[in-house]
Amino acid sequence: MGYAIKKAAVLGAGVMGAGIAAYLVNQGLSVQLLDRSPKKLNDEEEAKGCSVEDASVKNRLANDAINRLLQQQLLTEDQLSSITAGNFEDDLASLKDVDWIIEAVIEDLQVKKMLFQQIEQVRSEKTIVSSNTSGLSIQAMAEACSVEFQKHFLGTHFFNPPQLLKLLELIPGEKTSAEVLNYMQYFGKEGLQKGVILAKDTPNFIANRLGTFGMFIALRELEKGDYSVGEIDSVMGSLIGRPSSATFRTADVVGIDTLKLVAKHMQEQAKGVEKEMYQLPPFINRMIENEMLGVKKGRGFYQKLDGEILELNVKSMKYEPIKKLKTLSSVEKAMQIEDVGERMNILMYSDDRAGKLIWTMLSTTLRFAGHLHGEIADDIVSMDNALKWGFGWELGVFEIWDAIGVTRSVVKMKEEGEAIPPIVQQLMDKGYDSFYKKVNDKNYFFNGNVYERYIEYNLAV
Repeated sequence: MGYAIKKAAVLGAGVMGAGIAAYLVNQGLSVQLLDRSPKKLNDEEEAKGCSVEDASVKNRLANDAINRLLQQQLLTEDQLSSITAGNFEDDLASLKDVDWIIEAVIEDLQVKKMLFQQIEQVRSEKTIVSSNTSGLSIQAMAEACSVEFQKHFLGTHFFNPPQLLKLLELIPGEKTSAEVLNYMQYFGKEGLQKGVILAKDTPNFIANRLGTFGMFIALRELEKGDYSVGEIDSVMGSLIGRPSSATFRTADVVGIDTLKLVAKHMQEQAKGVEKEMYQLPPFINRMIENEMLGVKKGRGFYQKLDGEILELNVKSMKYEPIKKLKTLSSVEKAMQIEDVGERMNILMYSDDRAGKLIWTMLSTTLRFAGHLHGEIADDIVSMDNALKWGFGWELGVFEIWDAIGVTRSVVKMKEEGEAIPPIVQQLMDKGYDSFYKKVNDKNYFFNGNVYERYIEYNLAV
């Protein structure tokens, strides 16, 4: 059975759902954007004498999302004919006419399960259905649906904003057909111009599992009290090849309340050391109680006051002038070097405050990623690309390991009493010192046993 996606439906008109809808329109697809029907009238609707049964009211959430996309210039007036607004109550039946249904509602497993059972009643036999969940179990979402539905179901995790971030994680369920997965790999790359990665159905998949862990390491360092918000951000951003928003500016954009939900979700899923890492420091609850939720409230780890940006002192819960580590010799030296790998090599082995912080945070991340090899992905290339395409890192974790020297870093880790991940030990037991190598302009990566050539898939459909 061949597949061809020309019409899509996005269920959920929030920031992510609307962004996906706009991206699909920009790629030439016709899109239905559906959301729930409001139960109450707003002031403007009341003034017009509207009823909650009016189509304009029922479609309000989707129409409001489309108008925001126009204001944000993510859609043009000329593209409005390619996107239509609707609601779950009246328009689910029309999903029989689309080629791809993407769910992007609230991250609640029961809500999603109920919605997929409704979708199953209306989808056509060739319609592919997917969830944009950022980390819930793909298998659990569809377990109450038929085998035929599950054959056409998978996770398609876009990253926000999809217009800027290249990553698309595909997460097959236990019963996802090879034909559907094969087509979605092809379509994601060729039709949507995305960097497609196959992820396993594990909590938070690949990019979020690795990327958010680093944020919680930073929270732990902040709790210790040796470094301030600004000091950590001053060396954990563009200096080491990450976005300039670094850690805490990113947290403010994500939302401190959302950060707590992420921690709760991972606490329920994680084990051992990882579970401990997701225990939030007390100052997070104090921030939430004081509505220091980040950008949406105008203050979080940072606040702009009288034209000056201040950082939060998490002990006093007051805002102070920003402190930075950029005057330290290792930082000044690294800033003169263009190659990010060389910069990191200098910084991670420096004995000043910047070096000690970067070493602690990055070496912990490297070991964590190494231990997850095989659990969240079968190859290091997928893990590295997930972080580069989804989080904007210049180097993935295994590329960082190569840049700082595997053997040298492992010696230091062992001196600190840390356990070395199996794939790292396997590399060294073979007498190798890098995860990647190039031979005759061909790229190879270490697969846990030998070097394997890395070739991007080129699937025929």
